[in-house]
Amino acid sequence: MQARAQLRKKLREARRGLTNQQHTDAAKRIASRLRTLPFLDNSTTIAGYLVNDGEVNLTYFIESIWQSLHDKKFALPVLHPVCKGHLLFLSYTQHSQLVKNKYNIEEPVLSCKNVVPVRQCDVILMPLVGFDVNGNRLGMGGGYYDRTLSFTQRAPDSHSFSGSKAPKLVGIAHDIQEVDALPVAPWDVPLDAIVTPSRTLQLTKP
Repeated sequence: MQARAQLRKKLREARRGLTNQQHTDAAKRIASRLRTLPFLDNSTTIAGYLVNDGEVNLTYFIESIWQSLHDKKFALPVLHPVCKGHLLFLSYTQHSQLVKNKYNIEEPVLSCKNVVPVRQCDVILMPLVGFDVNGNRLGMGGGYYDRTLSFTQRAPDSHSFSGSKAPKLVGIAHDIQEVDALPVAPWDVPLDAIVTPSRTLQLTKP
């Protein structure tokens, strides 16, 4: 656990050290790469996040979803008001009102009518603190995604759970967040793909 905490601190400092231009370039390149993912193009409901702490900014991609002629819905995670340590997903549009949560991260105002059940998300874009070529991921340490997405745990090369199709989980990161190997915890939820400004790592069958 200490090794993960030290690595998390180092990688967070590295991504915060990128220049504004580097952040903008990364956001544009990743938006372009995401638009080429076949399973994303065929998805109806896509969940993502709003930038915080030097993460890759998804604004360019989100705006392209809003402008798409296809009927696509975008959703954002909010801290679950009842299940502590879990996330709840709400629809996100140009007109959504945002508030800051206890971590100072913007999220949509809670409204029951805007709830998007996580099992209805076709793709979930997740911010990474670190990753390796084997698809192991390092998050912020709160375990929110791991708890919320524990139902997606599956056998290798299987995309099903309880007879249904699991959402595709795509990690988003800067290239400098790659490490040779990450210490893995048993609760870590595996990713289907990782997208950086320079490449796309496809970790499971498309």
